[in-house]
Amino acid sequence: MLSWTSDDAARVESVRVQLGPRGVKASGGIVAAETSAHPAFSSSYDLVVDDEGVTRRLSLRTTTLSGEHEMALKRDTEGFWLVDDGRGAQRLSYGGAVDVDVALSPLFNTIAVRRLSMSTVDVDLDLPVVYVALPELTVTGETEHYRSVAGQITSTTPRGEVELTVDPEGFVLDYPGLARRR
Repeated sequence: MLSWTSDDAARVESVRVQLGPRGVKASGGIVAAETSAHPAFSSSYDLVVDDEGVTRRLSLRTTTLSGEHEMALKRDTEGFWLVDDGRGAQRLSYGGAVDVDVALSPLFNTIAVRRLSMSTVDVDLDLPVVYVALPELTVTGETEHYRSVAGQITSTTPRGEVELTVDPEGFVLDYPGLARRR
């Protein structure tokens, strides 16, 4: 079990993680108080990452005052994503993305860090990702930049640049401005 709390204590994420060599199965959730950036919400997810470190499946459910929303993402063997938001499914490539990044969750940064062994290998590259915004569950393709030098990991997204602190297994300990593991 891993848990993160936002610096202002307005949000908490808790997740049960099962590890393979590079694969991950995770079942968790985020509970957030209302802020200027988003309404109060709760969100739950189930994630499957294969032993190559490639995200295969993610299902999400979010509850707000206005109701519940569900979404499922699946990556097929041809590299396409099937995105089903309950109003119909779409098959999209998202620039060859093999990673998903869910807003407000440090867990999802862990997937690329582990797959690319960033805590032990120097890396400097752009990664296409499937980005899921919370609580609305909108999906877009984005490019995130990761740089790792001597275990110091920098992540640059459209929302800014941060220095990630990770544990020996590659799980995020501190994501400044977002959350810290407790």
